Amino acid sequence: MHEVEPFSIPAMRNFVPNRLRPWIVIAIVIIFQFSGGIYLSAVSEMVGSMSLMQEDIMMAGYASMVGMSLTFAIMFRLKFRFASKTSLMTCCIAIIVCNLICMYTQSILVLVVTCFFAGIFRMWGTFECNSTVQLWITPKRDLSVFFCYIYLLVQACIQLSGLITVYTVFWAKWEYMHWLIIGLLGMVMLTVWVLFRNYRSMRKLPLWGIDWLGGLMWGLTLLCIIFICVYGEHYEWFHSVYIRMASVIGTLILLLNIWRASFIRHSYISLQTLRYKIVYMTFFLYIVINILLAPSHLFEHIYAESVLKFDSLNVISFNWVVLCGIIAGSIFTYCTFARLKWRYKTMTVIAFSLITAYLMMFYFTIDYRLPKEALYLPIFFRSVAYVIVAIWFLTSLSKVPFQYFFQAVSVQAFVSVAVGGAVGSAVLGRMLSIIMKKNGMLLGSTLDHVNVLANQIPKKELYGVLQQQALIVSMKEIFGWLTLLSLLCLLLFMIKESSIRPRYVLHPKYRTIRRFIKHELRMSGKIRNIKKEQPQSV
Repeated sequence: MHEVEPFSIPAMRNFVPNRLRPWIVIAIVIIFQFSGGIYLSAVSEMVGSMSLMQEDIMMAGYASMVGMSLTFAIMFRLKFRFASKTSLMTCCIAIIVCNLICMYTQSILVLVVTCFFAGIFRMWGTFECNSTVQLWITPKRDLSVFFCYIYLLVQACIQLSGLITVYTVFWAKWEYMHWLIIGLLGMVMLTVWVLFRNYRSMRKLPLWGIDWLGGLMWGLTLLCIIFICVYGEHYEWFHSVYIRMASVIGTLILLLNIWRASFIRHSYISLQTLRYKIVYMTFFLYIVINILLAPSHLFEHIYAESVLKFDSLNVISFNWVVLCGIIAGSIFTYCTFARLKWRYKTMTVIAFSLITAYLMMFYFTIDYRLPKEALYLPIFFRSVAYVIVAIWFLTSLSKVPFQYFFQAVSVQAFVSVAVGGAVGSAVLGRMLSIIMKKNGMLLGSTLDHVNVLANQIPKKELYGVLQQQALIVSMKEIFGWLTLLSLLCLLLFMIKESSIRPRYVLHPKYRTIRRFIKHELRMSGKIRNIKKEQPQSV
């Protein structure tokens, strides 16, 4: 038997203690997760300072996520092409440059392109660190265990980044967040330069054969979808030439990309990847989940700011509740899914039960005077549910062969990271706009000169009260529809999971049924003829 050596990171210099090495790498990856092109928690301050619309800042933020999702398909190639020291130094320098550009540019195009590349380098640095400590986390390479760590790290850093951004903006200016990240990345560069060495365990794997054009076309397709979702309400959807142009361009690029993938040797996303059931099933389920959880991006902030009149510090304080839910969901998934090996269907039922509870609690409790503490439990349920779904969805891709695994991760990231949130927010935003107009007309139909109560309130104040009431009623109505959709999904999953569904039932073909009916008719005809031929008794 071969002696199992203790875990070590040979890319670090010999004087670094082995016990400290993985913790140093985790500290580096946390800083990478805090970094980015722009920080969406400071969107209101950036809008006023940079003379841009909120849609422009959101477009840049989603562009960063598109860059992150595209990088999954080539992460394995980057890992074996560059040494860890080279990768980390390159990512630090690139993200610092992106932060400097994002602070001072006034061009929307430059901002979007810069954030796109910031997302690429952010994910490259994150993967370099996480792949280095994978065997330390799970020596058996159990992906269910590893992905519990991944989502605990990533989602927790997202919430902490939002908290740090808002507190920085409150006490100083939004630019200070960029300078803070630049300083932290400078510390990472110094740490990598001192503690790391140029170590290779194998020969360089060249970057030949990568379909860079295909990757660019996938990125442009996603950006067109995001453009439609983000700017749709601003430009009145397909009444605008910009939305129509984006739809046509995105469709043409997608069709052209699929056509190229059908005959080139190494396409960026192979068509074979899209044929696996687990890939397209999780893709569509993510769309449903993003629609069900879209109130977390849209309604919760509108309700807290416009109705409950919370300031930015009170709104961002809900991130602590989300952080607790992420920790609880990761621990629960680790104990049940990773260790006890609960089935995928069981985890799906649990997650959708929590999503249903989240929607129902908002539907039944939404009010003008709702205390802040009443929102803790539904937000907690929502964060736990999303972590459970995300971990098992990503783990389920292990059924895909290794040569297509990273492409499948990219396809899933297209909807889970890049366009899912934008599509969900666009759908609910459009529903809110339509339903608010309807409810505003119904509620305002009795507010005329005959109404004594309406005449006692000033017109401007009356209009504000009417709009607020229409907003509350519309949000409650949408929460009701989402609750029904979630209950329907939960019912389908429970029927599929339980023994109620008949599993071993013979389902004959229509041809067999027709033959059986013809045989029965023929036999009944013969019996009647026999009875006629027999002599009747007197």
